[in-house]
Amino acid sequence: MSHAKRGRRQVEEEHENHERWLVSYADMITVLMALFIVMFAMSQVDEQKYQQLKDGLAVGFGREKSILNGASPISNSKGTSDPGEASYQMLLAQVPEAQRETVTKVLEESDRLRNERAHGEARAEVDRLLEVWKRIDRALREQGLRDDVRATIDERGLVVSLVSQHVVFEPDIAELTDRGRRVVDTIAPVLTELSEPIELDGHTNQEPVRPKYYPSDWELSLARAAHVLHRLEDDHAIPARRLRATGFGHTKPLVDPARAGSQRVNKRVDILVLSQQPAETRALMGQAYDELRREAGLDGLPADPAGDGTGSDPAAGAAGPTHPRGEDRS
Repeated sequence: MSHAKRGRRQVEEEHENHERWLVSYADMITVLMALFIVMFAMSQVDEQKYQQLKDGLAVGFGREKSILNGASPISNSKGTSDPGEASYQMLLAQVPEAQRETVTKVLEESDRLRNERAHGEARAEVDRLLEVWKRIDRALREQGLRDDVRATIDERGLVVSLVSQHVVFEPDIAELTDRGRRVVDTIAPVLTELSEPIELDGHTNQEPVRPKYYPSDWELSLARAAHVLHRLEDDHAIPARRLRATGFGHTKPLVDPARAGSQRVNKRVDILVLSQQPAETRALMGQAYDELRREAGLDGLPADPAGDGTGSDPAAGAAGPTHPRGEDRS
């Protein structure tokens, strides 16, 4: 073979070798893109940060910001204004068409695993809050005060309601009765050992009467919540940073106001042990609690405050003064 032919073959082989890296590079870029999409799909989109990112990209690539103001072209074409969905579509559009089905399956599997993880975490949080409730329940039973309290678990956390079946609050009065103070003092030691924030929600009943000592039932409900807050802080040394009080007036009845005896139950303060789990987990806690109740046949679980028969009737066994409907005050 002549020297010239050997030279040409060597140049061709070198040319082929120089281009071979492009195949590996393209594969690597595709895999990286799929990885970034999966990571993005598993994260929560911050709408404000997403808007900042859009503006930054628009300026960086020399595009007018006005083009990206409002809904993106992708969101318009899909009929959605969800930034997360728009971002997903924008990223997916960058994947080669031959790879999109594979990437979509990866993302769907990621969503399934994330939902399973969130449900498992919600179930674990419900189990933990139930243990807190069992301690409260045991303490109340030892003092003969169990009928003064209703409890449930929802997306906020553990809700312990101080109901007025034994006149926890006198009509028009924000201060707890002697029995009401005993209830709070019995619950407080358990709350002291926790680290979660505690919210006190005050409520009045639904009778259309003006409170005797307050401008409206809003002020009365807030005063009731604040009174319980002060007892927890002053008498039981629960740090003020863990406490907050809110008044809801007559707007959130615990049971149907049309039911006999409902006034004595709806006039109450709710003590909330606020869960610190992520919003995605907390959103599933009510569902996890209902599942747990069904699996356990309601044995040993908090009474249902909805008055649907799963707990004691709020109108049954009530002690203390009774009033004909229309005379029971806030």
